[in-house]
Amino acid sequence: MTTVLITGATSGIGAAFTHRFAGFGCALVLVARDEERLRTMAEELRSRYGVEVETLSADLVDRDQCRLVEERLASVGAPVDVLVNNAGSGLPAPFPHSPIDDEERMLDLLVRAPLRLTHAAVPGMTARKRGVVLNVSSVAGLLPTGTYGAAKAWLTAFSESLRVDLAPQGVRVLAVVPGFTRTEFQQRAGMDLSSLPEWAWLDAEKVVEQALKDLRRRRPVSITGLQYKTYAFALRHVPRTVAARMARSRTGAK
Repeated sequence: MTTVLITGATSGIGAAFTHRFAGFGCALVLVARDEERLRTMAEELRSRYGVEVETLSADLVDRDQCRLVEERLASVGAPVDVLVNNAGSGLPAPFPHSPIDDEERMLDLLVRAPLRLTHAAVPGMTARKRGVVLNVSSVAGLLPTGTYGAAKAWLTAFSESLRVDLAPQGVRVLAVVPGFTRTEFQQRAGMDLSSLPEWAWLDAEKVVEQALKDLRRRRPVSITGLQYKTYAFALRHVPRTVAARMARSRTGAK
């Protein structure tokens, strides 16, 4: 049976991945901070899909708690076949207008945590000659959009590099690069996106559906929606000075 570990599993894109893998009959290891929410989701998944569900309540910014998840990923007796690095957060104000401690916590969650979790998971995957790492990045990483965008640009580049390195060993890596997606992310970050047009929004389920299609096709990056595919294509061909001007009007995305 395939075992899937998902961070940020109780809401948004993480929850959509959780339900999709449960529908495939996979055993799940769900990681999030809210223990009560984890328990409720686990009960629902067991009842609805009849799958095995393990929960780990952990704040990945906390190094000791992150280490617990690393240890689970490195387990030889109960191996994890698929790692979904989805947990994330943002800040409402651009650098340097947010407290530096908040900036550092965000980078710990967006960069340090997926780095360490992937490092814990990959040795077992390569030894078994199979495995999948899905890293949920953002179109914000395509533009110069402050520390959040920089972190997501790192995650996309990290994923593409890792994909090349691990492909000969049977491990697939995909950067999932969504645009604005209807989740709790924006509300938690204190972002006001009321002026964003309806066409700009994506559904989390569609993001996951596209990601799994692109994984099967062995693509390096998954972008959902014609509007964001066109956007990404255009950004690859405009001068960086133009991209910087586009970034000034940003409102944030995941």
